[in-house]
Amino acid sequence: MARSDLLTPQQVLRRFKDGPKTGIFTDGSCDPNPGAGGWGFVWVEDDAIVEEAHGEDSDTTNNRMELQALIEAFKRLPEDAMLTIYSDSQLCVNTVNEWAPGWARRGWKRKSGPIANLELVRELYALHLSHPTVTLAWIRAHDGSRWNEYADALASTFLREGTG
Repeated sequence: MARSDLLTPQQVLRRFKDGPKTGIFTDGSCDPNPGAGGWGFVWVEDDAIVEEAHGEDSDTTNNRMELQALIEAFKRLPEDAMLTIYSDSQLCVNTVNEWAPGWARRGWKRKSGPIANLELVRELYALHLSHPTVTLAWIRAHDGSRWNEYADALASTFLREGTG
């Protein structure tokens, strides 16, 4: 079902001006969770769009879509890229920056049980390692940061268009 209350990317550009002006901004969405979901990213330099993409999955979770958005963003970068990728998912940022190195050393095992979405986590971590000069950072969701809001609008395209 289409949701007309969600902002389009064009509406976001008219409404929001704050936040970082360079980097890649990613987001994932799912409604309900689990259920139909979408992911999106926007790569900007000096407040201008370099590239953007979005996709959907008819049966997924919010965390899977957050991970997929990051994977798709990293795939677009040359290995020598020097920039920051922003995610509003603290879980994803902590997974890559803090937990995945230990899990990898232990053969992708966690002390307290299985790793959720392991195939996506492993793919994302490998992409992160192949881009040593890219920083993955957390950004607060829905605080008016223009490009984070834009990524959110891309991730929720499936809801506005009634697909998924």
